[in-house]
Amino acid sequence: MVFRHCFVASNMIVFLAFGCSSGANSSIENTTQFVQESNVTQLFIEAKATQKAEDLFHQGNHLLDGQLYEDAIKAYDKAIAIKVENPEAWINRGIALTSLQRYQDALVSYDKAIAIKPDKYEAWYNRGIALTSLHRYQDALASYDKAIATKPNKYEALINRGITLTKLHRYQDAIASYNRAIAIKPDLHQAYYNKACSYALQSNLELTIENLDKAIKFVPDKYKKLAKTDPDFSKVRSEKQFQELLQ
Repeated sequence: MVFRHCFVASNMIVFLAFGCSSGANSSIENTTQFVQESNVTQLFIEAKATQKAEDLFHQGNHLLDGQLYEDAIKAYDKAIAIKVENPEAWINRGIALTSLQRYQDALVSYDKAIAIKPDKYEAWYNRGIALTSLHRYQDALASYDKAIATKPNKYEALINRGITLTKLHRYQDAIASYNRAIAIKPDLHQAYYNKACSYALQSNLELTIENLDKAIKFVPDKYKKLAKTDPDFSKVRSEKQFQELLQ
């Protein structure tokens, strides 16, 4: 079974408006002019800091995409030091930490993002992945449920939710989750493969073959290779029909 991260790429456009009055003669007008100029200066400083944080965020994304995870974390840390209320930077920092198998640290990052923006789908989704990696399946399930409540049509969360349910030996619930994903995206080969895994774990050869065959038709080489060694198929691997399907 396979699951994947949900990467956040965000662009921020800073609009800075300058407005100044002219012809100030009285002391009151001069005072007002001075306050406006001070506000403009402050806005300019804040905009410059925001842009710096955004540049570091994009730098981190580039490093993350290049699998340079330690360097990506450093870039995100610098971005967060400038702008701590940045859920996207916290999420992608968590992904880098997850990629380094530093799951507990990743959870801290995801929780920071959620504290800033409680309905952030990517934070709940990737938090589920970290919790699954820690074998905290009940907690992972709760995270995926939060992600799905935020964005019901995100089939990735439904697939990962199914994997978590399978780990909890709740096979019928897992299959229902995969079916919901397939209803959103009918050509979702990962869901058919994982359904096959769930059926195999129940020694249901007929439905294992049916679903594995569908996955193989979409991506033949990948799923034939996976199925040959995936421990989820150990109960049916010796069956003739299963062997023939992998030829």
